[in-house]
Amino acid sequence: MKISIINGPNLNLLGTREPTVYGYQTFEAYHETLKKQFPSVSFDYFQSNVEGELINRLHEVGFSSDAILLNAGAYTHTSVAIGDAIKSIESNVIEIHISNTFAREDFRHTSYITPVAKGLIIGFGLDSYRLGVESALHN
Repeated sequence: MKISIINGPNLNLLGTREPTVYGYQTFEAYHETLKKQFPSVSFDYFQSNVEGELINRLHEVGFSSDAILLNAGAYTHTSVAIGDAIKSIESNVIEIHISNTFAREDFRHTSYITPVAKGLIIGFGLDSYRLGVESALHN
């Protein structure tokens, strides 16, 4: 199984950015943990702070990956274009969030991704990605 992980803006700063919200571990270190936990899965990872690059990546892997775990960061709440990109690809997209966005500012309660995603995993820290992998493997 091939699973693509796509992270959006500011997630390159995991481990240092608001660690009380996002934790102290970098995503690169966590990605290594995922690869060890799921040796039968072929993972690829992409992160960008640029909306268009995220859309290009969805287009690139959206016809060859069995599943995409997408944490679009703040673009979740603003990007109709990312939602449209998800509608245009074949791969199932699972929306991931590290924090519980519903326990945060009101603007974070709206997602342009949820209506077009296969599912939503939210609020379990970096473990949200593991739960996404489990979902992709069993659904």
